[in-house]
Amino acid sequence: MASKDELAAQLKVQAQKVKLAQADPAADPAELKSLVEHLAELKQSIAALQNTKGPKKDAKITLKTAKGTKDWHPSEMIIRQSIFRKITDVFELHGGVTIDTPVFELKEILAGKYGEDSKLIYDLQDQGGEICSLRYDLTVPFARFLAMNGSQYPSIKRYHIAKVYRRDQPVMSKGRMREFYQCDFDIAGVYDPMLPDAEILAIACETLDSLGIDNFTIKVNHRKILDGIFAVCGVPLDKTRAISSAVDKLDKMDWEGVKKEMVQDKGLDADVADRIGTYVKLKGGPELVAQLEKDVTLGSSKTAKEGLVDMALLFKYLDIYGVSDRISFDLSLARGLDYYTGIIYEAVTEGSAPPPPSTSSTSTPSTSTLAPPKKSKKPTAGADGEADVDESTVGVGSIAAGGRYDELVGMFSPSNSKIPCVGISFGVERIFSLMLLKAKAKGEQAARGKMTEVFVMSVGDGLLEERMQVCKELWAAGIKAEFAYKAKPKLPAQWDAVAKDRIPFAVIIGTSELAQGTVNVKQQQVGAEEAKGNGEPVPRQELVSWLKAKLGRP
Repeated sequence: MASKDELAAQLKVQAQKVKLAQADPAADPAELKSLVEHLAELKQSIAALQNTKGPKKDAKITLKTAKGTKDWHPSEMIIRQSIFRKITDVFELHGGVTIDTPVFELKEILAGKYGEDSKLIYDLQDQGGEICSLRYDLTVPFARFLAMNGSQYPSIKRYHIAKVYRRDQPVMSKGRMREFYQCDFDIAGVYDPMLPDAEILAIACETLDSLGIDNFTIKVNHRKILDGIFAVCGVPLDKTRAISSAVDKLDKMDWEGVKKEMVQDKGLDADVADRIGTYVKLKGGPELVAQLEKDVTLGSSKTAKEGLVDMALLFKYLDIYGVSDRISFDLSLARGLDYYTGIIYEAVTEGSAPPPPSTSSTSTPSTSTLAPPKKSKKPTAGADGEADVDESTVGVGSIAAGGRYDELVGMFSPSNSKIPCVGISFGVERIFSLMLLKAKAKGEQAARGKMTEVFVMSVGDGLLEERMQVCKELWAAGIKAEFAYKAKPKLPAQWDAVAKDRIPFAVIIGTSELAQGTVNVKQQQVGAEEAKGNGEPVPRQELVSWLKAKLGRP
């Protein structure tokens, strides 16, 4: 860890860099922003060293989670674990095997892989000679894994469910966080064209269907087609990625806004931007592929023609899988990550886009041409000094995304040996937020706080040992059960426990029932009042089989 004097020296150098960049009219805005952010980080590091003596005795600790993170409560975790199980079931249905990789990587492994988003990587302090960063996604670590183990895994269907970290501006209610889970499925290896790609899209549809996500669309494009469009329209090669990033914003702003960014911010000629606009506004299905195949201008690009051949074959396979109606060939989809080389895609729903601006007009604009919302008031700064986002103006964004990346493994391999890959990543936080919004819209109750199926209770005498014995038998039979940790629990307190956790069955033990060799079982409804009652008598020896039948167990 750098000393205070070393940090002060770095601060002085960095401040001079910022000053020079601010005075340069030709300075790249993104580079200037990065320089300013690093200057702020150095100031924070110095301030942290100055406070290493620790808080005063009377100072109160602020109890909060770090910005962009949160604690997950039991009722939320039940839903999240259900999401993980359903996603895992689909992944394994298609032959997936799982791996795990470190939560942090060498900084040089992650550097230069994410385009403009590289500034969102969390860098760690030097802890002993290695400069590391928290992983930004699961794809680059997977490519590094393949480069290290390529001889053992020349082909693999791998899935990985784990946390990733991005220093983004969080929008918590929409699932945009700084610490979040990704669920990735990737197919690595040399195969015939579009076969793995088509299966990945089929997996995407099956997964979202299993999660109950309604009205989703998977937007698909091809980097070769996009690069071909830029080439025939006259985009300089050194501006390709910058213009691609601007095009990708067509789902958030209208064409005029995107064109303005291209021309004014990126320095592109206005005529070139107009030519790009004739293509990137197009969307459709196989018929759009056929239309573009007849386009003489686009046909002059060998790269674009290769991409169109891939797309025609892809739609043929998607028809076989029965998911073509879920796919939109959208030429505005660009995806800013630098490692994509072929097909790219993202899944969106009605909640993905930002809410439309309020208007007194009676006309309803098309969802694809909504004008950008009016500028809101200047955001207020939060407790950490960063500007807070008005979450009501932000959409959930894409809930799954991915593409083909054939060159990434070779970038890490000493022999430059390539292992072609294609994959998809599901954003659990965004899916979770959509499911909560859907439940809220339907007026559904909050999820149960635990998975307990049976609560064993007593009336009259405490009957502690009898309750313990019943629970032991239920546990042995694989039935989730609990009892009160009191020798003589009060009956209202036991019913309250049943109602609070919405436990579906209450097994009621009484001295008279035990003498007769029976217990009473009450199947619960929602709420404590409905929970009370004597229930149905069940022979003691048949309790396990009776409950299994009610629970639908073999």
